[in-house]
Amino acid sequence: DVQLQAYGGGLVQAGGSLRLHCVVSGFARSLEDYAIGWFRQAPGKEREAVSCISSSDDTAYYADSVKGRFTISSDNARTTMYLQMNNLKPDDTAVYYCAADYVWGTRCLNHVNYDYWGKGTLVTVSS
Repeated sequence: DVQLQAYGGGLVQAGGSLRLHCVVSGFARSLEDYAIGWFRQAPGKEREAVSCISSSDDTAYYADSVKGRFTISSDNARTTMYLQMNNLKPDDTAVYYCAADYVWGTRCLNHVNYDYWGKGTLVTVSS
């Protein structure tokens, strides 16, 4: 069975940093073929993209709201993905989810293109 689990959330003051990671397992094909993505959902808001790495070409994409502050990465086998979050703002408060699937290019920023999701981890940024 495909499993993803995100870890690393917590409470941090504005301007601080957190590093999320997501462990991925159970895919039948090489994980290197999969796109990986981070999404978030704040209370009362829709799920939105944070960052992703598209299938096959390893290109990273970021939402405008996190560019220059967040960095997505993974190990070579894509069994673990990371989201380094720096200079956090109260608006970054949300439940963060990791996802994986076959998605190419900027489509990896759209959550509807993913079938495989991990349980979220809560990030709270205090002002």
